[in-house]
Amino acid sequence: MLCFWGAQVREGFELVKPDQVRHGKCGIQSVCPRTAVQDMSAGRSFAGFIRDGKVSVLRLRSEDYNHDGKLKQLQLKYKIIQIVCGGDGAVLLVDGGNVLIMDKSTVCKPLKGLENRQVIQIACGDHHSMALTKDGQVFVWGENSHGQLGLRKDHPGSPSAQHVQSLSGVPLAQISAGGDHSFVLSLSGVVFGWGKNSAGQLGLGDTTDRHVPTVVNRLNRKKTVSISCGGEHTATLSKGGTVFTFGSGGSGQLGHKSFRDEHHPRVVAELWGSEVSQITCGRHHTLVSVASSKLIYSFGCGTQGQLGNGEMINTSVPYPVDLSAECNDEYTIEKLIAGENHSFVLSFKEPGNESKPIPSRGILTLDDRMIGRWLSGSEPWKMIKKDINKVFSSAASLNGSFLKTSCDQHYQTSEDHCGLDFDLVKTSFVKISKNESLISEIVKVVQQTLLPSLNPNPVGEESLRVYLLLPELIRRLKKQQRTELTEALASKILQLDPDSLKLLEKYWSRLPDGWLKGLVKLFKKASAYLIGRIAADTMNLDIQTRLPKFVQILQLVYQVCCSANRSITKSDFIINEINELLDVLQTINDDMLNNLVMLHLAEQIQAMIDQQNFSDAVLKNLISLPCIFNLEAKCSYMKNRAWKGCFPLTLRRTALLEDSFSQLRMAPQQQLQEFCLSVFYTEDMKRTDVNKRDFFHNVFEELCAPESLMFMYNDNQTMSWFPAQLSVEKEKYFLFGILCALAFNNNSVVHLPFPLALFKKLLNVKPSLEDLIEFESVLGKSLQYILDYSEEVEEMEMIYTIVWQGIEVELDPAEPGKKVTNSNREDFVDKYVDHILNKSVEEVFEEFKRGFFKACDRCILEMFEPEELRGVLVGNEEYDWDILKQNTTYEGSFYAEHPTIISFWEVFDELTSNEKKAFLLFLTGFEKVPILGMSAVKMRVRPLFIFTQDHLPEALTCHALLELPVYQNKETLKTKLIEAINHKRGFWEE
Repeated sequence: MLCFWGAQVREGFELVKPDQVRHGKCGIQSVCPRTAVQDMSAGRSFAGFIRDGKVSVLRLRSEDYNHDGKLKQLQLKYKIIQIVCGGDGAVLLVDGGNVLIMDKSTVCKPLKGLENRQVIQIACGDHHSMALTKDGQVFVWGENSHGQLGLRKDHPGSPSAQHVQSLSGVPLAQISAGGDHSFVLSLSGVVFGWGKNSAGQLGLGDTTDRHVPTVVNRLNRKKTVSISCGGEHTATLSKGGTVFTFGSGGSGQLGHKSFRDEHHPRVVAELWGSEVSQITCGRHHTLVSVASSKLIYSFGCGTQGQLGNGEMINTSVPYPVDLSAECNDEYTIEKLIAGENHSFVLSFKEPGNESKPIPSRGILTLDDRMIGRWLSGSEPWKMIKKDINKVFSSAASLNGSFLKTSCDQHYQTSEDHCGLDFDLVKTSFVKISKNESLISEIVKVVQQTLLPSLNPNPVGEESLRVYLLLPELIRRLKKQQRTELTEALASKILQLDPDSLKLLEKYWSRLPDGWLKGLVKLFKKASAYLIGRIAADTMNLDIQTRLPKFVQILQLVYQVCCSANRSITKSDFIINEINELLDVLQTINDDMLNNLVMLHLAEQIQAMIDQQNFSDAVLKNLISLPCIFNLEAKCSYMKNRAWKGCFPLTLRRTALLEDSFSQLRMAPQQQLQEFCLSVFYTEDMKRTDVNKRDFFHNVFEELCAPESLMFMYNDNQTMSWFPAQLSVEKEKYFLFGILCALAFNNNSVVHLPFPLALFKKLLNVKPSLEDLIEFESVLGKSLQYILDYSEEVEEMEMIYTIVWQGIEVELDPAEPGKKVTNSNREDFVDKYVDHILNKSVEEVFEEFKRGFFKACDRCILEMFEPEELRGVLVGNEEYDWDILKQNTTYEGSFYAEHPTIISFWEVFDELTSNEKKAFLLFLTGFEKVPILGMSAVKMRVRPLFIFTQDHLPEALTCHALLELPVYQNKETLKTKLIEAINHKRGFWEE
């Protein structure tokens, strides 16, 4: 049955004979044609009807056409399943997915631009139209005067279908076209609008036109299930039956008891609790249906009876349409249609009959049922391949798959929730991966079609689901397929615009543990494979560009894990093959120096140089992505990196600071960063590694001593910090920074008694209360006590005014004398810590930092965590002398049971703790243990043959080599060893 009311038309639209038209109350008429109406639509110029797949149209009276036309059946060779009438013509959907357009003269022709596309939905505005394809793509055509095509501002419009690329990847449920505006709805209820906005019909809070799809944020998480556009207003329906309207309200079409426009979506309060099941907007009126009560409500323009309430006036409040009892009792309302000046209800008897319209179909998505069909073998392989191509070539289809439907959770899709059912995804991909034919076909489609099509500037959160789904799929593949797809996926992730990448990182931070570890493992395996190829002496210039992609993703995920405090550990990211690559480089260096150069094997030398240069280039690309390096690898890289030359310092032992400062002041940045430091003492003018270590030891002892006046010290004089008031020239901090960087570059452990805050600040990590506690434990613990104080007191008898280094400071200058309360105590502590570790030393620290980065490549420094950086520069105090003994090797005539060696270790065990530390300084040039622990100190002992009994032991610090005379007895050995470590440090010969 078709019921209709509104402006006068030819009796019964000529669908039946005039005497078969039923006339009800309030001008409502109904017809029951012999051939049932399957679908119909009414626009400004035409009303169209589909019966048995055939289309009939009737021209409506208008200003240009003052009488109704006759019902005319279009002579088409196609079966039509849907018609939508617009301002001038109509759009027809053919069974099978083709689209025809009908012009003013009712001539129909195929729409260009949709060849080989299966359309599932069509929409028509005044001068533009839309189509949604099975794979989730939106196409538009017509005029673009207000941006209603969603293409771009300067697009002139088009008679052929144009792809709205900005919506690629969004899994859409519905499209709708208004007068000159357009809307789409995603499967998870996100609403996008664009086009004319003169009355606020886009719901964005203003009246500015939009030329690209824009999210209506006020409708987020409202579980929107349907949208409808009118001439200049819009209505949406939520799953629970709530109706929102916005835009022009001049005829009351918003239903808000007023005739004013609304620029934001607003609930139609009069319908609250009615559980509306259907909405549709006409030119200036709105219809809604409540399935449970079989009631239809109308509001808006009624001057031609289109509200069906017996009045010819505009109404701003929803009133029931007075349908006959026959319609209510015997028929089920299937579709509401609102036109220019007409309203229609398409109903069918219960139970449904064969003439019901074909339900509106959604985009193709992957689900358990489809996978089951593929695996059962019930369908021909040709059909299965066709389905695979449709689903896995479309980001929109994949993004609409595996949604978490329980409790409607996918409607909560946001920056915090991706909407995926992870368990369902996992079980589905496990099933697929067991069928080799299926997985091979899927890989081909993903590689050749899906990945190349991904939009680097996706719209909305739903577009990013594909980046969560694909890693889980790729993990199930064989090695070769996995590596290729992983690389392609990595490239696409790195091409994402910054906002989308940031959102993807948020999704990563909330992945289930198994998924997150799987993601890391995927990119880690690919990275390890390529690094292994380099280490195995397989030169491939491709690797130099391919490898960083994988590692960049690992670095991003690592940073996400650190920020989100995830349980995944640093060790999960480390690639041990890096250590093998560094070992290969060291071996090459050793071979070139010890063997090939001596033999003059030019070809082998060149091959090794090429391999060394290639490996160095790869490592240089990776040092800014340090998550894959373990501490040993980082230190090995620092120790073995290639220098471009030597940067010499010529110094007087009696004027180390004066001489070094004068030369560092003028040193070029490139030499400081890329040249190895060489130290010459004027007393002997020999360049030795001993001189360098001796220089660093002495210069830092002098700079960090209280007498230097450069720093302030904590209460027990164990730690230094920058002063709030300068007592020396500011330039000294700049030069001090250069010296610290040079020590770092040259792998020298120095006396640098600073809290971890110093190293955090160098790495742009914000210092914390824990760092203040390390420096000033009493003050820091007092502030911690304030945070931990449990009693409920409003004021804490403290104010924001503090005294630091003798200077009174207002922590909140805007409110001097502000009191500390229970509610602001965290702010007070944060500001206190920030002042001491940041603001009070800002000027002097920036000088130090400027000097540090003049001499140190920032990328190399950022390889290290703050704790690691401190360990590299300062060492540690974990003195395990047993490990030193176990790792010692003997050369020449010495061996472990040699009498002199036995005496040496007996003497060593008798040394005091300070004497043992002095011996370490004597042996290595470092007073503290290197960051890798005592196991990194590989002491070698060999006999010193040319000596007298007065000769002292000697050391080559760069090799940790002890040259030990063969003394006549243990007592002499002990005397000479103690004399050497106490009096000869820094002045022995190499």
